[in-house]
Amino acid sequence: MLKLIKYSQAENYEPEKDWKRASLCNQEDISIEHFIKPPKHSSPRHKHPNAQVLYVLHGKLSVVDSNNNTEYVEEGDCIYIPGEESHIVTNELDEISSGLDIFVPGRSFDFWLKNKKGGNL
Repeated sequence: MLKLIKYSQAENYEPEKDWKRASLCNQEDISIEHFIKPPKHSSPRHKHPNAQVLYVLHGKLSVVDSNNNTEYVEEGDCIYIPGEESHIVTNELDEISSGLDIFVPGRSFDFWLKNKKGGNL
């Protein structure tokens, strides 16, 4: 069965000030989250069992892995992050960057809220 999710009606929240996330698909086998990262913002180092593909819609992000290797991902590029790979995602610009996070299997949309409270990053 088809399931349409309109961006204007998508579930959303801000894990931190101006770091916005919207759930575009939240299924057991796949989830897709649209994000807006404020200038120079970094996510805390974290990992999850889900494989992740991060696609940059606008801007430039860096992704640092568990060995402190850094890859730069620009508009139109994507990066694959294996499940359980510790990583940090940073907006390298003085303006917002945006993109899509695709998780397989799907992950709970409240990942950041749960982990911020529980400190399980």
